[in-house]
Amino acid sequence: MDHFSSHPLYRKHNIDSAMSSIWEFYKSKFLSLFIISLVMSLVIQYASTMVNVKELQTITDPMLLLEKMKGFLVPILIISLINLLFATILQYYIIYNPLSSENNFFVSLLKSLKYFIPYLIIIVLLAFFGTIAIVLGILALIIGAFFAILYIMTLYLFILPIMMIEGSNIGDTINRTFKLVHKNFWTNIGWVAVFLLALIVISVIFSAIVLLPFTGNFLKTILNPENGSAVTDVSTNPIFIILSALIGALTLPLMPVFACVLYFNARANEDQGQIVTPANPDNDKVRVEDLYAKPYSDDHPDNPEKND
Repeated sequence: MDHFSSHPLYRKHNIDSAMSSIWEFYKSKFLSLFIISLVMSLVIQYASTMVNVKELQTITDPMLLLEKMKGFLVPILIISLINLLFATILQYYIIYNPLSSENNFFVSLLKSLKYFIPYLIIIVLLAFFGTIAIVLGILALIIGAFFAILYIMTLYLFILPIMMIEGSNIGDTINRTFKLVHKNFWTNIGWVAVFLLALIVISVIFSAIVLLPFTGNFLKTILNPENGSAVTDVSTNPIFIILSALIGALTLPLMPVFACVLYFNARANEDQGQIVTPANPDNDKVRVEDLYAKPYSDDHPDNPEKND
């Protein structure tokens, strides 16, 4: 871990320094992060066109509708795998590129592949665990569901940094994730809540900007609901795909950068909290008698009274 102490995100944070570190890191690496994220966003946006929701609008038979939706499972699975792969590559780049310029995108792509399968397995387990937690939260209270989502999201953010820095063993990664998340539990949960709220606000604003050129399509649908296909046509429009990719490239790096801040903050607190205690601390304490001259016996050669 010693060489990671030079990483720009490694330090003990408070909420202000955490957000400042994200912004400073984002600015310093903006061009490379934007280009990588733009490529990723374009691929994901294009892959999303494989799911043609427009076809569902003309189907009235529930059984036929269900059968058609089953056909979307494979494309959705492919899109999800692409998303996870890109998340793995981007996280590796953010962790290792600041330590050495040799860890460029292509090196990150190759070296991050060994983490993909273990990461995928953990995400499947987390999804199963998360679904149960969210259902239990809904049964308890709506607030419980929101808390469960925050908790699962916090666990998710720790997984890749732990795996890439401390080793890719699945069992050790899961155990270490729970340990670091629970060590400063309320701080981690609170930071994730603040970050997600800020990210949602930013995403809503950017999405509104992207949809401005297509306001006419939405007005047609509002004025005449039979023209519902006008809205679905927007998602396959090349201009919409490019604009969405550009916006996605601006926000995509924020999550892995924040994940690094969470992890490095936890490690800095852990590393700096390991104070070495002396073997015999009692010998190092200052005693009252140490403040005064030590008495000598009558026959001691250094006794000043003997010379008299």
